[in-house]
Amino acid sequence: MATHRGRGMAAINYPIGMNLGGDPSQALVHSNPSGKFTVALSSIDLGQGMKSVTRQICAETLGVPVEDVYVDTADSDTGPHCMGSFASRGTHRVGNAVMAAAKEARGVMMEAAAEELEVNAGDLETDGRGNIHVKGAPHRSISVKDVAIAAQFRQGKTISGRGIFLVPLSDVDPETGEMSPATCYAHACLVAEVEVDDETGEVGVVRMDSAYELGRALNPRLVEQQLVGGAWMGMSHALYETTEPYYPDPKQGPRDFVEYLMPGPGDICPHDIAVLERPAPDGPFGGKGPGEMCANPVLPAIANAIFNAVGVRIDELPITPEKVLRAIKSQGGARPQTRR
Repeated sequence: MATHRGRGMAAINYPIGMNLGGDPSQALVHSNPSGKFTVALSSIDLGQGMKSVTRQICAETLGVPVEDVYVDTADSDTGPHCMGSFASRGTHRVGNAVMAAAKEARGVMMEAAAEELEVNAGDLETDGRGNIHVKGAPHRSISVKDVAIAAQFRQGKTISGRGIFLVPLSDVDPETGEMSPATCYAHACLVAEVEVDDETGEVGVVRMDSAYELGRALNPRLVEQQLVGGAWMGMSHALYETTEPYYPDPKQGPRDFVEYLMPGPGDICPHDIAVLERPAPDGPFGGKGPGEMCANPVLPAIANAIFNAVGVRIDELPITPEKVLRAIKSQGGARPQTRR
């Protein structure tokens, strides 16, 4: 009777978004007289950082401070159309829509500023701190706030923009009908190290090391937090979570979330993450987003690590101690594999 250590690896590629009907997302951007901007979306922030990322994208495109942008995720009655917050599509699809809307709003803003400064709009630039000035002559400037006031109360202009992103139609092979269902993919590789007790069947995750390629990390701290949280979720799916009845009677199954089995803070293991930035040509500032793939490689990596530790293949989730112990006994004991 012993505890065996094993290591497993899994690599994945993950398509960003869908391709049904172009997978559209829309965005609206407008300013108020104080020079602040509102982004209207129907894309819901589920805790993945949608508001933060779209706020950054809008501010960068407009050329204004990020604190001058507010994101309103309304609903399908009052906001512009969006396919939804799923399929890891938020940063790519919604971000592109926000960028398009902000570009249109910026165009109106620069025209209004040009009228106030009596120059051509092409001769102006923003400084990212809330001012617009003539190129090469920073002393000739006007604040975004004053431009917004002038546009609304003197020029009769609305500083606003509309944006939509649609996935371009894929070329179709006339002979086979083959086409591409996605415009870009994210990639990941994860190595999990586990300990398996051959007396009880218990599995403990000791360590994880991973590398994620997800385009440009528009908010590195949010990306890191999403990857860490996603890996914990993946570990939970691999070893704990199920709504299936427990053996031998359905009455032993979880009745509520008090009894629903999930890992706690003490089950978190050290996790070293490398973020590889390969900007997507069609992404907003090169971004794709981590999304669902945060959890995906964890499950097969843990299953492979268990096989490496005791020589049993479990092909049904979650990998409970009972399943591991039954598999070990059916093969006559633990059979640790060679570790390379």
